[in-house]
Amino acid sequence: MLIVLTMFLLGTLFGFIGAGGAGFVIAVLTVFFHIPIHMALGTSLAAMAFTSISGAFSHYREGNIHLKIGLIVGGFAAAGSFGGARLAAVIPDESLHWLTAGMLFLSALLLAVKLFFLQETSKEIDERRYIVFLKSMFLGLLAGVLSGTFGIGSAPFIQIGLMILLHLTIRQSVGTTMLVIVPLAIGGGAGYLSEGFIDFFLLLKVLIGTACGAYLGAKFTNIVPKPLLKSAIILTPTAAALLLVM
Repeated sequence: MLIVLTMFLLGTLFGFIGAGGAGFVIAVLTVFFHIPIHMALGTSLAAMAFTSISGAFSHYREGNIHLKIGLIVGGFAAAGSFGGARLAAVIPDESLHWLTAGMLFLSALLLAVKLFFLQETSKEIDERRYIVFLKSMFLGLLAGVLSGTFGIGSAPFIQIGLMILLHLTIRQSVGTTMLVIVPLAIGGGAGYLSEGFIDFFLLLKVLIGTACGAYLGAKFTNIVPKPLLKSAIILTPTAAALLLVM
């Protein structure tokens, strides 16, 4: 029950900021519940697929999702995540701790630059279709490989890409990222499953908590002030990285 309650609280946060939250789940499972990191990576990434379905549905009803872009990015992210998961299997545990923490710190830094130092774009998505497709494909493959290899959802990288490359607003990027994470997590979860790194009982406990929390959290994205949303998006991966290096 302690794991379920913890995951519910985390899921509420993930739904609010539009993140799958695998990085934070990994940190909590390894630091507080002493789960081996490869098992934590595989289980949290698989759980993220179900968590994100709940959050994505809620964001869709709130009008925060660009469906076409989300489906293209998500499709290529699934392929990249599967390959990244197979690569992660050969990385030693200790190295994977530091690499995952480093990626979380980097994602927080990039988000801080984008959200607080660059102006939010208001440009319409009126580029030629093949340009939008190529940008979406590149973003999906990059995010997928990062997610599969380091066990993180890559939400910050996806959000930045959606805002900079495809000119979505912060709220659209939050909701669309939740949609992208669904196929991304399925691809990564399949890769970790093929390597034997998923604990199904642990997966069930993580799922019950995070899926319920994510649906609730998505309700707050359009309600809270934008500065608070920006701060939460940045502080979440930072906190997860700090836990991993403790």
